[in-house]
Amino acid sequence: MISAPDMGGSKRANAYSRYLQAEMVLCYKLRKKPNVIEEMSIIGEVEGKNVVIIDDMVDTAGTLVLAADMMKDRGANSIRAFATHPILSGNAIERINNSALEELVVTDSVPFKNSSGKIKVLSIAEIFAKTIQAVNLNQSISTNFVF
Repeated sequence: MISAPDMGGSKRANAYSRYLQAEMVLCYKLRKKPNVIEEMSIIGEVEGKNVVIIDDMVDTAGTLVLAADMMKDRGANSIRAFATHPILSGNAIERINNSALEELVVTDSVPFKNSSGKIKVLSIAEIFAKTIQAVNLNQSISTNFVF
């Protein structure tokens, strides 16, 4: 099952769920101010499911951890997440370590000191190299970004 941690990521989650032919669940959150969640709801059924939360970046990890913990409380078998950019500010890594998340996979687009066994970092060096090479050879770069 694919999930978006908020409504802003729903289009991205929908694209992955269609490609993978997987079910989708969404999280809806209300904020009082930046980085402060007033309320969160899960739209969809997660009981007995393995959930992958897809996001563009993880800053404080507040939304991600709240979503994962709520899904676990609602009976999800496992919760993993993928985020492109690991900002991981403040006590984000501590939050992740103490959450229901089993694993967070991120790229190395933003350098950070990984002190968590739950976080796996994937290199984006090869895709950047292929893209730069294609630009220099006046070739299309779109094939580097299609899965």
